[in-house]
Amino acid sequence: MKKVLLASNNSGKIREIQAILAEHDLTVMPQSEFGVGDVDETGLTFVENALIKARHAAALSGLPAIADDSGLEVDVLGGAPGVHSARYAGLGATDAKNNEKLLAALAGVPQTARTARFRCVMVYLRHAADPSPVIAEGVWHGLILEEARGSAGFGYDPLFYVPEHQRTSAELDAVLKNRISHRSQALRSLASALMGSREFQKIAG
Repeated sequence: MKKVLLASNNSGKIREIQAILAEHDLTVMPQSEFGVGDVDETGLTFVENALIKARHAAALSGLPAIADDSGLEVDVLGGAPGVHSARYAGLGATDAKNNEKLLAALAGVPQTARTARFRCVMVYLRHAADPSPVIAEGVWHGLILEEARGSAGFGYDPLFYVPEHQRTSAELDAVLKNRISHRSQALRSLASALMGSREFQKIAG
């Protein structure tokens, strides 16, 4: 099984990514195992932030690295919270605080107008200075409810309603979520590209 460093300390993300990539014979090692901490996400886009995190982890560990940046885009809010999803209610904000601010921002907006999507960008770097990273993206469409439902997942999952399954992301079985989510889409696309790369086979073997 091939190994790759994951540039994240988010336990929820780590669990999801480990479960999905295990299907592709890829073992994910959290950056914390190598003493790598978080880095300021100063990019203006998901791609920029993912690259910042991957380059940081690769530089400090000396290993190839995968990183993602993901967030919630709400149409009536002009795409907010977007790249600021994790810190929507301020630096260090809890999931509960971010959800509370989102509900306040959507107060009075009818359910039919609360369309949104989760977007995830995944990148893979062979080394910190890699000039041609592999980039993949996944998008998951849904609606924002007026109150939280479900206890699984993390982030905005309890508010993100998936019409096709008539449940929120926090109410979905983990196996199903890992098959249809934005992160799953991006990861499977990335894994497919990596497994077909001879250079990856040599580096991560």
